[in-house]
Amino acid sequence: HAFINYKDILAGQTWSTFMNPSALAETADFAGATVGVVFIRQAQFRYTIDNFQISIENPETWGGDPTSDNIPDVVVRYNLKGDWGSASISALGRSLHTVAGDSETAFGASIAGRLKTIGKDDLRFQFHKGELGRYVGAGTAPDLANDKVEDITSYLVAYRHFWTETLRSTLLYGAIEADLSGADRNQWSINLFQNLTSKLAIGVEVGKYTMDDQSVDSSYGQISVKYSL
Repeated sequence: HAFINYKDILAGQTWSTFMNPSALAETADFAGATVGVVFIRQAQFRYTIDNFQISIENPETWGGDPTSDNIPDVVVRYNLKGDWGSASISALGRSLHTVAGDSETAFGASIAGRLKTIGKDDLRFQFHKGELGRYVGAGTAPDLANDKVEDITSYLVAYRHFWTETLRSTLLYGAIEADLSGADRNQWSINLFQNLTSKLAIGVEVGKYTMDDQSVDSSYGQISVKYSL
């Protein structure tokens, strides 16, 4: 991340305006649950007024001809916040370039947030639909497949429960499907985190990552130690 934030204007590289970081699940690996989420950091120019944001961001046609990209991606986003939690509604518009030299328009939408439930528990969710390509799933599907625009559906649901003030678990499930490349993947995991001090936390996680389009899967286990400054 390298950006300047002055009043209502942000310029530089950071999380895309299309991404809602507060909706990311707590996992042993910060990027551990990428199957159903928007997870992208790039250069941008963003303007914020009250709950509304609009940005122009770095274009890149993955699966096409990125050397012809000269029109920035456009993102508009509306944020909501209250005693119930927070949420965002976003829309994305892009100009993509095929290997054959043609240009294609692509549009997509997203809703994501974190809802307060019982006590300190929370429910985090994301749902994305449209021609989103590289924005969703950390490279699951390209923007273009055989010079045609991919349509993607992806989602993630994660519930975090506090067993005590310092001991907590997150159970999550995410999935993504793409229409042209045939990408079809899902993931589940469950973990346990304990704060040893206010800044030091340790955790353990198990889960399974499945790529149905390739008939392969991978079960995994992770441990994590995090120190927050």
